[in-house]
Amino acid sequence: METILQPWPWYVSGPLLAMIMFILIYFGKTFGMSSNLRTFCTIAGAGKKTKFFDFDWKSQKWNLTVVLGAVIGGFIAHFLLSNPIDIDLNPVTVENLSQLGFDNAGKSLLPPELFSWDAAFSLKGLAILIVGGFLVGFGTRYAGGCTSGHAITGLSNLQLPSLIAVIGFFLGGLIMIHLLFPLIFG
Repeated sequence: METILQPWPWYVSGPLLAMIMFILIYFGKTFGMSSNLRTFCTIAGAGKKTKFFDFDWKSQKWNLTVVLGAVIGGFIAHFLLSNPIDIDLNPVTVENLSQLGFDNAGKSLLPPELFSWDAAFSLKGLAILIVGGFLVGFGTRYAGGCTSGHAITGLSNLQLPSLIAVIGFFLGGLIMIHLLFPLIFG
């Protein structure tokens, strides 16, 4: 008998996330992936070239467990907990994606039109990776953190700048998917 795997319900994952955030706040720690990237750059010696990376990275090594957990968790989720069934997408969404050239919309979590080596190494794919990487890096630095840092830590600390940043993230996502995505793939 095949077991059908489902995501954890909100009433399990939500309180677990709240408990982790309470512990981090209690010990005066913050959470965010971009701070880990800064720590990796500092470990690699970027502090010799740029003042932004010149800090005591050892004070942040506890946060590197987040990266390790993301890698291990991603592996476990993909290879042990994934359910190879069609994604339940709205038929209108499937039709819209089909019109944009996505042949298997709803058939896989990562459509090959975006997430294959052929797509990544095409001229359009390289341009998307370079421009997107620059915008994410610039935006993370300009906003003073990433989506996880602002949406989880910042909102948990009731920080108004994080609320503004999260609203900006959502607005940017809506602009991307409704205005820019059809231009890029249409």
